[in-house]
Amino acid sequence: MKKTVVYKKNGNFSIKADFYGTFKKNAPVVIYIHGGGLIWGTREEISEEMINLYTDNGFSLFSIDYRLAPATKLSEILKDIEDAIHWIQSEGPKQFSIDPRKIAVVGSSAGGFLALSTGTFTLKPRAIVSFYGYGDLVGSWAASPSKFYCQKDSVSKELAYKLITDCIVTEASVEERFLFYVYARQNGVWIEEISGVNPKSNKEDLYPFCPNRNVTKEFPPTLLLHGTKDTDVPYEQSVFMRAALIKQSVEARLITIPNGDHVFDKNFHEPIVQNALQQVIEFLKTHMS
Repeated sequence: MKKTVVYKKNGNFSIKADFYGTFKKNAPVVIYIHGGGLIWGTREEISEEMINLYTDNGFSLFSIDYRLAPATKLSEILKDIEDAIHWIQSEGPKQFSIDPRKIAVVGSSAGGFLALSTGTFTLKPRAIVSFYGYGDLVGSWAASPSKFYCQKDSVSKELAYKLITDCIVTEASVEERFLFYVYARQNGVWIEEISGVNPKSNKEDLYPFCPNRNVTKEFPPTLLLHGTKDTDVPYEQSVFMRAALIKQSVEARLITIPNGDHVFDKNFHEPIVQNALQQVIEFLKTHMS
């Protein structure tokens, strides 16, 4: 069962979530946050295999949209994620058979970053799962030109800015906006484009948005998954995030995918991926029982 709801709106935008039900009544909830460098993506990107992974194991699933950069900056994007959690807790049980006390947040790539950020919210989930996410926005991997993207054909500023708009966008395909992301990574301006903050001259202003710098003992149990050959988000990002969590005595595990690339889970049926996903389900069941 799929049902689309609007969890946030005003005169300029409305933001949607897709609900997928399960066989269980008063089911625990997984909120899924898509990736896309905070610049593109849609709630509909989640694969049928991943939907079934959660719902077949007794979890209801909300796959959510959020406003996209650069028209919307990071502080407002995070507010959307926080508002989604509030909506699911307060309005969700009126429409669906869910347990609002049992919410986990799962995200991929930029969605993994947003999932990790929920650990810093006042209203925290019970558990967090980050697929190849990141906790640091000020390191050279993010704030300087990317060696990997600089090996690709150069994208001009003129072309890049033709791909975006000042209008608020809550859904966008990779075909529409990927080249803007490539331009931003090639020129080391990605973090400034998504946050409005120059990381070279005002690095400290980005610290509040870095999950690895804001871990407290109240941070939820966290599971990190990352491939060692990730060319978009370095594997070390999950290593460093795990270290920051352990330093505060927060339960944290890292599942390493040897030679795994970015979006390794697209190889859904590979044994190593299946094993990792089974560990995700066991982690979620442990912390939402």
